[in-house]
Formats: sequence, structure tokens, C-alpha cells
Amino acid sequence: MRVVVAGSSGLLGTALVAHLREAEHEVLRLVRRPPAAPDERGWDPPAGRVDEGTFDGVDAVVGLGGVGIGDRPWSGARRQAIRDSRNGPTEVLATAAAEHGVATLLSASAVGFYGNTGGEAVDESTPSGGGFLAEVCRDWEASTAKARDAGVRVVTSRTGLVLSPAGGLLGRLRPLFKSFAGARLGSGQQYMPWVSLDDAVGAMRFLIEHPEISGPVNVTGPTPVTNAEFTKALAAAVRRPAVLAVPEFAITTALGAMGEEMLLYGQRAVPAKLLAAGYQYRHNTVAEALSAAIDR
Repeated sequence: MRVVVAGSSGLLGTALVAHLREAEHEVLRLVRRPPAAPDERGWDPPAGRVDEGTFDGVDAVVGLGGVGIGDRPWSGARRQAIRDSRNGPTEVLATAAAEHGVATLLSASAVGFYGNTGGEAVDESTPSGGGFLAEVCRDWEASTAKARDAGVRVVTSRTGLVLSPAGGLLGRLRPLFKSFAGARLGSGQQYMPWVSLDDAVGAMRFLIEHPEISGPVNVTGPTPVTNAEFTKALAAAVRRPAVLAVPEFAITTALGAMGEEMLLYGQRAVPAKLLAAGYQYRHNTVAEALSAAIDR
């Protein structure tokens, strides 16, 4: 297949491009600077512009962009940037897919769509919840409408917390845990819908290659765990104790709504569609995923 990937320089995008090429798919990467390599094509999402010919003969388009949601406080300007960096580029990709007859649009989303669900298991049929991140995800997914209305197969990958040796969540937590500063967050009963990097990109390739799957898909590991269970597993993986706990009030006082939604909200999200379609996980437990990421 010929696949166009936007957001190819991020943690997930870099791994996905490599994974697709290993599977002998041809990949073109969208870049916002002048193209500097044969596999690059330029685009300017705010202007709605993509280099001419980019979508010729393309079978699938993948959109993975968006500024980070946890690296800066959620000021009004930051909230708007989080929205704009997702909705605008997704609309550009959806319009291009519709106009050029691309068969598949795989657009990123996140498990934040469900809001705070406590211990209740949620799958792709569960409605959206409350909170800023749920609102962001609803609008993000709605930005694919032009493609869907034109008959493009649209898949929105509601991705969980990606466990990668290259950074991301583990890039922040591993040094803390190795320094004996690992801690449970609040009650520790909030769920953390993890997924290994290998399975995140493996699932995305699976979704691209299986035309019978459409709509939202939870790209999460098959066995979600609570924060307390995750803390215990990560401590074991780095061979350090983790007996500390950060009170909820300390998190909300220091980080406000961002801390509440990102650290104290949880989703027991299960990948019902992937399991029903026969996707075979490389890492079935959080211990397996952590071991694979940390031992690399």
C-alpha cells in the first residue's frame, strides 16, 4: 500500500513509519517545512495547502498530529492550541482523502474521549464522558466528517498510554522510579489504559490493512490496570521500591484541571474491536510491556 503519514516525527509516528516500511508498505511523510528527502511532502494545515500530487495513488492517510497535552499548564491559549493542532489538520486530511478518493483515513484520538469512568469497563460503544479532554476528542473525531460523508473508510484510533523505550510516559516516570521517588497517585484506583509501543503501531497497521473495520477503535492493551497496579509493576521493572503516595489535593493544587484529568481520571478501556477482529497482541500484560520497553 501507499500510505501518507502526518505527524511522522513524533514518538508514535516515527515508530509507525518504520513499522509500515518493514511490512513493505510505501510511506510518504507530510512535513511543515520545505521537503528535504524523497519521501517527504510539504503541507501547511492553517492554509489548507498540501503539495500537489501528494495523494496520487494513495491507499491510506494517517493523521497523528497535535501539540502535547501534558507539557504545559492549561491556560486558555494552551487549550485553544490543543484543539486547533488537532481539528484543523484533521479537517485538511479528511478533505484531501475525500477529494482524491483515498480508501482509508486513520485518524488519531484518545481514550480521554470517555472521561472519568471509574472501574466500569468501556468499549467503543460507550458514549463520550465529561471534561476538557473528552471534549477535545469529540471534536477531533468529528473533524473527519468530510471524509466519512464522501464514503471514505474512517477509523479513529482511541489510543491509550503508550509505553515506549524512546520517551513519552516512561521517559518521565522511569527516572523518578529509579531515584526511589516512584509513587501512587491519589487513591491509585483510577485505571491506566496502557498499550506497548509495539502494539500501538501493530494495531494501527492492522487497522490500515483490514478494510472491514471502521469507526472508533480502542488502541489499548487487553488488560487495563489501576494506577496502584501500574506503580507496582513499574517499580518491579526498574527493581526499586515504590511505597510513596501523592495525595489528590497536592495534584489538584499544583496542576489544577490538567492534573485532575490526566492523573486522577481513568478509563478501564478495553480493545473490543481489535480482539473481535483477531489482532494478536505482542504484550498482553503491563508487566510484559514494561519489561520490553525498559530492557531495550
